[in-house]
Amino acid sequence: MVNETRDYISIVVLFCVNLVNNIDRFTIAGVLPEVQSYYDINDSMGGMIQTVFLISFMIASPICGYLGDRFNRKYIMMVGMVIWLICVCGSTFIPGNLFPLFLVLRSLVGIGEASYVNICPTMISDMFTTDKRTRVYMLFYLAVPVGSGLGYIISSNVASLTGYWQWGVRVTGIGGVIALLALLFLVYEPERGAADKVEGKESVRRTTSYIKDLRILLRCPTYVVTTMGYTCLIFVSGTLTWWMPTIIEYSAAWTRGYASIKQLPSSFKNQTGIIFGLLTTAGGIIGVLLGNIIAQCFLYGWLGPWSKTKRGHLIAAGFGAMIATPCLLALFTLGHKSEILTWVLVGISCTGLCFNWSLNVEVFNQVVAPERRSTAFSYVTLVSHLFGDASGPYIIGAISDSIKSGHVDSPEWDYKSLAYASLLAPFMMAASTLLYLLAAILFKRDAANLERQMTSHIRNDDKKAAYSLDIWSDDCLDNVSKF
Repeated sequence: MVNETRDYISIVVLFCVNLVNNIDRFTIAGVLPEVQSYYDINDSMGGMIQTVFLISFMIASPICGYLGDRFNRKYIMMVGMVIWLICVCGSTFIPGNLFPLFLVLRSLVGIGEASYVNICPTMISDMFTTDKRTRVYMLFYLAVPVGSGLGYIISSNVASLTGYWQWGVRVTGIGGVIALLALLFLVYEPERGAADKVEGKESVRRTTSYIKDLRILLRCPTYVVTTMGYTCLIFVSGTLTWWMPTIIEYSAAWTRGYASIKQLPSSFKNQTGIIFGLLTTAGGIIGVLLGNIIAQCFLYGWLGPWSKTKRGHLIAAGFGAMIATPCLLALFTLGHKSEILTWVLVGISCTGLCFNWSLNVEVFNQVVAPERRSTAFSYVTLVSHLFGDASGPYIIGAISDSIKSGHVDSPEWDYKSLAYASLLAPFMMAASTLLYLLAAILFKRDAANLERQMTSHIRNDDKKAAYSLDIWSDDCLDNVSKF
């Protein structure tokens, strides 16, 4: 009972750390037009703010993954949190003529997040067995949509109240200090593979060389294909969360006849931030819950004996991507015709995009051994962000600038250029759907291979023990007969 209480206290703290990190990640997006105006930058450089953050996030991820498989994970996270706090607060004091320095500090924020994102899921996998783990991951990853939504709401409204966008970013520093103290005093470091031992599984080898770890991961088709599907989805979610509030404001300025987005009332901008934040939060919560319910329907055969399959997590993830695909296509082609239609399509798209948050992690836990899970998560992070939301916002911004060149600078072409550039998103979601379904086909064999590897040596140890007992018994009988 004591251990369970300690586990649940730890997961609450880790949820709060995850929440604060995700709030901060989207505070800039909530005040992006103000940041662009303050530093006098175009759409490409606006997208670059997110890109440089994710570049350092990607570079640090494999390093943190390597350390997380070999050293105390709690201390690694704490060092990362300190770096994160310094850079988040420091970036808000950079004057308008030093945009490159602002980019440097925002990029270093990624080091702090990398220390957390790649390590925390492995700690959870060591605290909870399979029957509880899916539900715990579901609760843990609710921090992603909730934090994302709060990031927009907090930054836009605090900036409006104070008159400075910088205060909209600084407020997360307070939460970060509290989360760091809670991490120090309330979270413990679990034994690697502890939950697997409870289930009668244990890795044959505690650690292998880093190169061998990578080779083993690349030879797991489910791991590779699921990472590709997740990467397509992250490209879309990164693009949508970064540019969507700005697209909505451009659309409103155009359809309402304003000559510039600056003429939009501040009340409308606040309303946009609140509605988008609430939709992101609600869509994320509903998406995570629906994704897990659908997965369990297939895992336990709730729809009938025909539906029972171990592929449930991947089927549910593919279903979420499939829902979002047509909604995104309609959003960027028809959204300007109705503000209500825009919000409806944004809500449904966010819901579909959030099906996979906890599902991916459990898939990786079932095909990757405990001693290389931090490494596995770090390369999922590296690949998905490199080709996903690190490049996505910049690519969309660059395409937008290209479309806009040669046209009169106006809210109409500000909107159209970004909307047309964002049409890349539904095609990426269609690819994500197909990749998740392919991973579902491959999953069963890879999961069986890992289970066989983790239980074979236990059976061998039992056989050796039984053989030793037989020898001991025979020796005893020989001695008795001699007596």
